[in-house]
Amino acid sequence: MANDTVITVIGNLTADPELRFTQSGIAVASFTIASTPRMFDRQANEWKDGEALFLRCSIWRDAAENVAESLEKGTRVVAQGRLKQRSFTDREGQNRTSIELDVDEIGPSLKYATAKANKVQRGGGGRGGFGGAPQGAPQGGAPGGYGNQGGQGGFNSAPQGAPAADPWAGGGNQGGYDDPPF
Repeated sequence: MANDTVITVIGNLTADPELRFTQSGIAVASFTIASTPRMFDRQANEWKDGEALFLRCSIWRDAAENVAESLEKGTRVVAQGRLKQRSFTDREGQNRTSIELDVDEIGPSLKYATAKANKVQRGGGGRGGFGGAPQGAPQGGAPGGYGNQGGQGGFNSAPQGAPAADPWAGGGNQGGYDDPPF
């Protein structure tokens, strides 16, 4: 852990996250983040896009399920994690290397969108997730093309079993930590 390269990437998901389970039942979500740098060209007096970076990512356990339920293609995200290098042999017998991101934290970018976070109630304890608006709140798509269309998935729809009024109300100490006093 001490020698891992930790980075933060901001970009858009290129497809819906793919949720799978290992043979031992551990959830893993895989997805790709496209990040395109923008630079100001003083001679042309305009902004220009740089070369896009496509970074393959994975996230594990409860967070993987939260990502699969909350994020979708096109969502602008902020992800932080550890870079991992993986070597393999391709179909033609060539040795290849890929760089992937083991995500520790991820969430929607709020620069061009809004989101409501709901505490997730799972058997092993609640970890934060991006659910939707409390019951009775507006559920349309968010500005800038983020969120959902038609009220399915995304950030703006309430997940099944979501609390009606207080998303942080819980059944006591569920994750081994006391809730903050505020």
